[in-house]
Amino acid sequence: MSEAENSTYAPDPVTKAGYVLEFEDTFDGDRLDESRWIPRYLPQWTTRAASAARYRVGDGCLRLLIEEDQSPWSPEMEGRLRVSSLQTGVFSGPVGSAVGQHGRGGRAVVREAQDEARLYTPHFGLIEMRARATDDPRAMVALWMIGFEDAPERSAEICVCEIFGRDVRPDATAVGMGVHPFGDPAIIEEFAAEVLPIDAREFHVYAAEWTPDRVTFFVDGRQVKTVRQSPDYPMQLMLGIYEFPDAEGPERVGPYPKEFVVDYVRGYRPVTG
Repeated sequence: MSEAENSTYAPDPVTKAGYVLEFEDTFDGDRLDESRWIPRYLPQWTTRAASAARYRVGDGCLRLLIEEDQSPWSPEMEGRLRVSSLQTGVFSGPVGSAVGQHGRGGRAVVREAQDEARLYTPHFGLIEMRARATDDPRAMVALWMIGFEDAPERSAEICVCEIFGRDVRPDATAVGMGVHPFGDPAIIEEFAAEVLPIDAREFHVYAAEWTPDRVTFFVDGRQVKTVRQSPDYPMQLMLGIYEFPDAEGPERVGPYPKEFVVDYVRGYRPVTG
């Protein structure tokens, strides 16, 4: 029995009323499926080496890793932040331009131009992940969506879940969820960390149902939050673990590698509409 199967919190049924499964990765085998995932984090703003994810696939799970010898993602913009992240699309302008996804409010400049790729860029639907987080106080794990940003205003974020290790306890975890506008004038900031009676070090199911007029967030099938606004353009998935070495606390916190363990990621489109 795999680690993910040997868990109190079972996976959700694959079939969802009103939806058709169109994207699924259960991380079987021992290789990442690069027809589904780009194993780099916003590579246009840094280098291919610095943006490359560190990970292992095996035993039916993806393990995104922060390792002790890993380089910072972009020292010029974000200091010693280290990231291992996958994404389902990429877009940028030429070197030296500020054209690209999630450009830090115009602070970022393209260092390595990227060929456009749209591996999975849904426009409304249901996104679901089963995963377990870390309780390392300098780490954060997240599944989020950003606009493909082929136009600057198509840049909002839907955060399915964001979990800081400092907020993980045996009896409760604060799970961030909601929307951020970034450059989208049609969206207003509506994000909060909801304290839930779960231990996020165990496997749980995190999901967001995204419709033309709202986004509803679920944990283990229970509705937690609804925002009555919705980005209206294609978005891509972002799945990652982040380490903040400069966060307050002891110099060395927890062993390496730091892990974000993912059992599966699924994406559904509505049957109609």
